[in-house]
Amino acid sequence: MTQAIVSPQRRRLIQAAAAAGLGLPAIAGLAQAQTARQLRVGHQKGYLSLLKGRGTLEKRLAPLGVSVKWTEFTAGPVQLEALNVGSIDFGDVGEAPPIFAQAAGAPLAYVAATQPRPQTEAVLVPKDSALKSAADLKGKKVALNKGSNVHYFLVKLLEKNGLAYSDVNVVFLPPADARAAFEKKSIDAWVIWDPFSAAAEQALEARRLVDATGVVNNRAYYFSSLGYAEKNQDVIKVLIDEINQVDVWGAANKAALATELSQLWGLPRSVGEATTNRTVFGVGPITRAILAEQQVIADTFYALKLIPKKINVLDAAAAGLA
Repeated sequence: MTQAIVSPQRRRLIQAAAAAGLGLPAIAGLAQAQTARQLRVGHQKGYLSLLKGRGTLEKRLAPLGVSVKWTEFTAGPVQLEALNVGSIDFGDVGEAPPIFAQAAGAPLAYVAATQPRPQTEAVLVPKDSALKSAADLKGKKVALNKGSNVHYFLVKLLEKNGLAYSDVNVVFLPPADARAAFEKKSIDAWVIWDPFSAAAEQALEARRLVDATGVVNNRAYYFSSLGYAEKNQDVIKVLIDEINQVDVWGAANKAALATELSQLWGLPRSVGEATTNRTVFGVGPITRAILAEQQVIADTFYALKLIPKKINVLDAAAAGLA
């Protein structure tokens, strides 16, 4: 007769329940509850991917009876669509996509944020372009990924330089298509983030017209769903701590981080190095002040009719908001 294999975590749970005087049905119910939880993580090629490769999250969640499933996505907006249909429980994203997701009714919950990283997004022009400043973008064809962090960056950049959003011809293209258009010079400028920006600067000799310094903060956010975050605060706490540990390691080991990221992206190490050098490290809790930044983005997009209704970003605050 084959003997069932009992995990150490399950054995400890059964022993503790038995010591508390619980009967077999209650013990079985507790064991089932402890092993039924799952964390489904959506990720782009970045810091969450590095965490996946280390395997430390699985080890820390095992005693909680939580299994982890990873799914890779090409961009933040796609992750949020997956959240909206209940396919993932957690992911990473830039500033703008959560605004569109919340306006579309997604059960979004902000759970952590990075430090501002304005140097990691920029407006690129060909090296021989006549454009010398952001004010020169008037009447020009500018490509960007719709609903992304650079979408908001362009809006605020134009505003800062006395231009309206309607003063430029915005062309919505995903990064790969935008790069192709940039190479063919069928667009005048490309608003893009790292590592795509660093790769274009090095391979195409693209010139930085301006980055987001002094224009927008450009934070990255980690999100869950309101329901999952409320019921699994212990899981979210462990997950954020693990992400922060990767971030702390990266800040202290930039050379190694550049190597890992470039391998992950399939790009030259010099691209990983440029991206790493422009990154400000640090992951922290969501605060009212941070959500106030998001509210400004939401109000801006509503005024431009980019989202169909006004939203209150505080409705997407997870429990324990500082």
